[in-house]
Amino acid sequence: MNFEFFIAKRIIDSKAYKSSISAPIIKIGIVAIALGVIVMLIAIATGIGLQQKIREKVIAFNGHSIIENYDNNSSQESERPISNQQDFYPDFNSVSEVTHIQGTATKSGIIRLEEEVEYVVLKGVGADYDWRFFKDFLVEGRLPDYTKDINEDVLISQYLANRLKFKLGDRFNTYFLKEDTSKSPNVRVFNVVGIYNSGFKEFDEQFIIGDIKHIQRFNKWKKDEVGRFEVFIEDFDDLEIVGNKVRNQIPSNLNAKTVSRKFPIIFEWIKIFDKNTYGIISIMILVAGINMITALLVLILERTQMIGILKALGSNNLSIRKVFLYNATYLILKGLFWGNLIGLTLLLLQKYFGLFPLDPKTYYVSAVPVYINVGYIIAVNICTFVLCLLMLLIPSVIITKISPVKAIRFE
Repeated sequence: MNFEFFIAKRIIDSKAYKSSISAPIIKIGIVAIALGVIVMLIAIATGIGLQQKIREKVIAFNGHSIIENYDNNSSQESERPISNQQDFYPDFNSVSEVTHIQGTATKSGIIRLEEEVEYVVLKGVGADYDWRFFKDFLVEGRLPDYTKDINEDVLISQYLANRLKFKLGDRFNTYFLKEDTSKSPNVRVFNVVGIYNSGFKEFDEQFIIGDIKHIQRFNKWKKDEVGRFEVFIEDFDDLEIVGNKVRNQIPSNLNAKTVSRKFPIIFEWIKIFDKNTYGIISIMILVAGINMITALLVLILERTQMIGILKALGSNNLSIRKVFLYNATYLILKGLFWGNLIGLTLLLLQKYFGLFPLDPKTYYVSAVPVYINVGYIIAVNICTFVLCLLMLLIPSVIITKISPVKAIRFE
């Protein structure tokens, strides 16, 4: 055991230290670090969690990248078909980052009841559709099966089910206009086999999920024609890079657009969370550091006589500074321990019990989502520890200014 660590340990273990004048200030410093860590962990976990949840909901309805015809169509309607006889379908082998590709189509319609008329968009999907997102969204019933002949089973949102008072097994008429609006609309009877809730009202209030074969018949398309292709990738962080690769590998008559470009307002909004998180982290580390500087200054002043005696016995300034930095390290680690314990406990409670709700109309989720990752937890702790310790080098310089004679006589 080295000399400086031995002295620091004796100071920490002494009863006088725990009942000294500086004890309350030291406790405040520890609490400041603990609170800082708690706030930082919560800010990062909820910020990333909210970003991921919102992205997942948008991607569930659109994929990471959308391949469609060039047109000025701003509606939800798939007007011109695309043949699925493409080099990139059903396997996009030329871009290794692509994990799945599926053909879909959309058709606007109206659900007409005795007392209600509701505008909806039928999203037609086929045997290639990836249901993994809707497995998480499903609140009642089952997922439909479109691998065989055309069927009338559909998924509707909980929003529409509540609004139209639909239950599992209910059947309803939906009217779809023809290109020649003077002719009678197409009418289809659909059967509710499942109810989903994505929490994303913009989609939930419009979309019902049904068999793409209905849309192919309405539009007089061939069996191998779809409205667009939805492309899924492994890592969202590679979205723009992979999006460019996809664009370069498709025919010139088709356009590929990433989901972030299709919904720029949503994705620009969730980017703001990063700036807020960085701001909170900076403020918390600064507050914790200032509190620790105050605690160390008080501790040094309280131990002025001890500093003088150590200097008189031959200790140099660096050695004495190490004593107080070891002491400060103990206080920082103590604050980090309690901060992590309380912070992670709160996050785990929120993750598994959803204690804190959110307004889905504003945040697209019904409860605060939490993302827990060992990487950012370690990063928060290391950054807090290192930055606080660096900030403590400033007050420790005072030790070099203390004269042994005056310090021994100091009261």
